[in-house]
Amino acid sequence: MPEIEIVLCEPLYEGNIGFAARVMKNFGFYNLTLINPPDIGDEARARSSHARDVLENARHVTSLDEVIEKSNILVATTGGLSKTVTHAMRMPYYEPSELRDMIKDIEGRVSTIFGRENWGLSNEEIMKCDIICTIPTSPEYPIVNISHAVGVIVYELANIPRGTYPMASRIEVDAFYDHLDRFLDTINHPDYKRENTLTMMRRIFGRTNLTIREVSTMHGILRRTEQLILRDEFENEKTDNEE
Repeated sequence: MPEIEIVLCEPLYEGNIGFAARVMKNFGFYNLTLINPPDIGDEARARSSHARDVLENARHVTSLDEVIEKSNILVATTGGLSKTVTHAMRMPYYEPSELRDMIKDIEGRVSTIFGRENWGLSNEEIMKCDIICTIPTSPEYPIVNISHAVGVIVYELANIPRGTYPMASRIEVDAFYDHLDRFLDTINHPDYKRENTLTMMRRIFGRTNLTIREVSTMHGILRRTEQLILRDEFENEKTDNEE
């Protein structure tokens, strides 16, 4: 099955960390990563109950970038969604059951990121993610405790069969996004549209689970297009000089 990693981004309360570890183990998940957590003490250990091993073996990091380095897919969980498709930052979004279908056939690390208890994930953090996932809560009371949110996600992702094909690595995928960025320069894409365009490209390709061969093919298409554009520019310049 995909390697599911649960990431708590700067959690405020150690008790929630303990509860998250407990519900993870309930559904067979052991990979917990904590970004700048509070001190882990007796409360967290008590809340984790028989999942103290998950808590004590959690990976501690100082930034989301350290998570990105080891991941193939980054899933941002959020209740704050874009209102229309013209705002790509938090759109399109998927429910946890849909996320299961999107990742079930891959081999690689899927990092599901949960934001802070008081204000969730920032736009900058969400921009770095490939897939947006939201829990369909009641509009009368949409706020979910972070450990409950972890519980919903791991319930939906439990017992996924082993993946059937390896994904491109994070380094390979990020190199492709960098190439897309340079390509936008080549075609004189307007600067004011750049950020939104790149975010949409990340959303599109993030949910396709790119393989190594697919990334290589996309690089080839971009390079060939760049070569043709440069050739045409050279020919036009040559013609102008001859005239």
